[in-house]
Amino acid sequence: QVQLVESGGGLVQAGGSLRLSCAASVSTPTIYVMGWFRQAPGKEREFVAAIVWSGGTTYYTDPVKGRFTISRDSAKNTVYLQMNGLKPEDTAVYYCAARTSLAFVWTIDILIDQAFYDYWGQGTQVIVSS
Repeated sequence: QVQLVESGGGLVQAGGSLRLSCAASVSTPTIYVMGWFRQAPGKEREFVAAIVWSGGTTYYTDPVKGRFTISRDSAKNTVYLQMNGLKPEDTAVYYCAARTSLAFVWTIDILIDQAFYDYWGQGTQVIVSS
């Protein structure tokens, strides 16, 4: 079993920054990929970013490229999402997700699929005021 606990959400003005954290309590499983998704009010949950645990390759959705950075601390089993230049349209509940099932292939088309991930956190709210 893997538990994911997000933190770092809050209220920020447009143009501001926040850093989200997601700590994974891992017993036996190996983490292959961790990702961040978000769900805005009235909208479906969507992919934001992902990082391959071994090697650190990163992937982003176009609206956040150049503003958000995903990173990980393998020793702490923690993934981060640094969000700069926040916009009101970034307002959402942000969820982290982990893939622990064996996986060898991860293209962006695979990583944006929520079904690819085995575990999910409970989410942290981000509100960006204009």
